[in-house]
Amino acid sequence: MKNVKLLSVLLVVLLMISCKGNKTEIPEYPMFWTWWNYRPNPDRPVNLDSAFRVMKETGLDGVILNAQSPEDYREAIPFANKHGLEVYAWWWGLNLEHDRADVIRDHPDWFSVNRLGQSLVDTKAYVDYYKFLCPALPEVREYLKDKIRKLCEIEGLNAIVIDYTRFVDVILPTTLWPRYGIVQDKEYPEWDYGYHPYLIEKFKNKFGYDPRELEDPSTDDVWLQFRCDQVTELVNELAEVVHSYGKKMSASPFPTPAMSRRMVRQDWGKWNLDIVFPMIYKNFYTYDVSFISDCTIENVKTKNSMTALFAGLTALNGPEMFESMDAAFNHGAEGICIFTIGSLRDPEIRSQFKEYADNKREERANGKLTTTGITQVDTNPFNKDVIMGFVNTKIAAHTSIAKATVSPELRKVDLETIESITRTPLQANTAEDYINRLKTSAEPPRGRTEWQPIVDVLVNSFSENIKLDEYKLDHQFGTTLYYLVREQDTGILFHVDFYLYGDLVSGWSVTPETESYNAFIQKNRGH
Repeated sequence: MKNVKLLSVLLVVLLMISCKGNKTEIPEYPMFWTWWNYRPNPDRPVNLDSAFRVMKETGLDGVILNAQSPEDYREAIPFANKHGLEVYAWWWGLNLEHDRADVIRDHPDWFSVNRLGQSLVDTKAYVDYYKFLCPALPEVREYLKDKIRKLCEIEGLNAIVIDYTRFVDVILPTTLWPRYGIVQDKEYPEWDYGYHPYLIEKFKNKFGYDPRELEDPSTDDVWLQFRCDQVTELVNELAEVVHSYGKKMSASPFPTPAMSRRMVRQDWGKWNLDIVFPMIYKNFYTYDVSFISDCTIENVKTKNSMTALFAGLTALNGPEMFESMDAAFNHGAEGICIFTIGSLRDPEIRSQFKEYADNKREERANGKLTTTGITQVDTNPFNKDVIMGFVNTKIAAHTSIAKATVSPELRKVDLETIESITRTPLQANTAEDYINRLKTSAEPPRGRTEWQPIVDVLVNSFSENIKLDEYKLDHQFGTTLYYLVREQDTGILFHVDFYLYGDLVSGWSVTPETESYNAFIQKNRGH
């Protein structure tokens, strides 16, 4: 009798251990991936066998494939499998891709609306292809579930990776602001989407007020969370469909749940995902590899506990590629996806990537993957040496241009010409890149040779030796910190702004204060 009781106790204990393990255990997935577009073109046929062979030889295990139709997937998958590559479908969700024109024609009332009441049907948000549907509409949800079912029926697709399942960017990554001539230090109504009449009515029925009547809807966390929840509900409904086919559910969201929540209304820590590939593109944000470390630290803490965490990284054709991957692995990422393999142009870099990937796979197999153990992010931008180095280079470049402008050699050159020459170089973050861009502006075939004498003066005038007063916090709005600092030799004031979306340093900018800059030029040019 004692033996029977003992056996019963052992069975209960084993069952409890088994159940506990099932709750926390995450399967291992292939470690190294690339996003890749497949676009069949009769005039320029794609050699699928060669393309997938190169991926395998570079050390990749899988490809997140975007194809135009189920037939294109069925054509590509056997070639990928031949070279040992697993295939996931890369699918645009709320932002329509292949059938955009048809839905605009047949269902114009499905599209997202901004705070000004403008629909994406006839309004451009940044680019023409931004045509996001409203996630709250039942018709939209059914339409997307039907589309994802068709993908799930494709043999050989092991997972669906959803992209663009969000609202329009109310805040773009900082490095994209110059491209559109905008500054998004706070939420502006023309970029703030989620005001579809159906969604507004749904909110009013639940909470009893209209967010449009608030003085500043961007400050209302209830309204923010409600919109995030519409996306979460949709994603989890899609996940049910995908899982019903025995496939894995995945996504490519913005860098962290907290950043995504503010920037595009993606609260992806609440999504029922098997794998997540957050797009931690440091060149879109701070340019500093610490951005990858910070995001990964946060993602380990805030992702769904049943979701495997990979890191989506910009493919860099140099040593920074390996620094970026180290930053992800060392802080808890389980794998890497690069955007995209085409950027690894140097055969030597591809060879090094293969060696790196082989070593990481071996480390995982032997249980030797380790992390730094760091669990807290440093949110003080002045402790980020790389970022502050970039900031100082920007200030030095602006200061050197001002000094060159008032030099005897350039006093008679009109300011518009100098501004034209320096506009692109000022986008550089290092002294070397700044000088190289200056020189290129006067070199054939794209440069203007008549600028060469001016460029020579600008190059020779550049100096990193600047003298700065103490930084002073001018003011703070939301997650943006606005500092002022004066360069002592010229007296020029500089606005240095730091953006802390998601409670981590996610961007920065440097601009000379107009009045002091112009005063220096006018005083020393003799005007």
